[in-house]
Amino acid sequence: MEQFRVLVVDDESRMRKLVRDFLARSGFQVLEAENGEEAVDLFFQEKNIDLLILDVMMPRMDGWEVVKTIRQYSKVPIIMLTARGEERDELLGFELGVDEYISKPFSPKILVARVEALLRRANPAKTESVTVGGIELDKAAHIVRIEGKDINLSFKEFELLTYFVENQGIALSRERILNNVWNYDYFGDARTIDTHVKKLRSKLGEKGDYIKTIWGMGYKFEVAE
Repeated sequence: MEQFRVLVVDDESRMRKLVRDFLARSGFQVLEAENGEEAVDLFFQEKNIDLLILDVMMPRMDGWEVVKTIRQYSKVPIIMLTARGEERDELLGFELGVDEYISKPFSPKILVARVEALLRRANPAKTESVTVGGIELDKAAHIVRIEGKDINLSFKEFELLTYFVENQGIALSRERILNNVWNYDYFGDARTIDTHVKKLRSKLGEKGDYIKTIWGMGYKFEVAE
């Protein structure tokens, strides 16, 4: 899979390092800028940045001005990362063209999951194959491999695993899984999902432990560090 390039913009070096480390661990190439002017210069200089993670309060040029400038020329996905949590700030961000709005403090794993989800929507051609936690998913061929060995999954098992991988780190209710994988409304019978999860875990072997049960709710796909 082609490597995605993410530009992280924050005047706090510790915050940039935190985000950079988690993104790099997930296979992203990370560029950094410590203020808005540097971010704009780097964005237009590099020309092939796939996503921005952008703080609001920065010296020289704040996040709003960065978004305004870049949106005149590009539809690149932008995640606004800020300590502010007021509704009017979020609404302003969306009006300017921000795709996601995450308030500090935040879970780095959830941030990575949001980044991956945005990039999948923006670059479907780049995500036909994905590898996570030693599991390789070839969506075009509907093939799953673990350590180079093909794993025989049914169509729904493959779709379920794909949905888990695409939403890793996010707690998923049975209702949400049914609506997105089976495409019908939830009527209170969880056995369909539970049966498929049990079979999927068995076929994945040790990797099946990535699928965590959230009692009374559903499941979460989480790769051990």
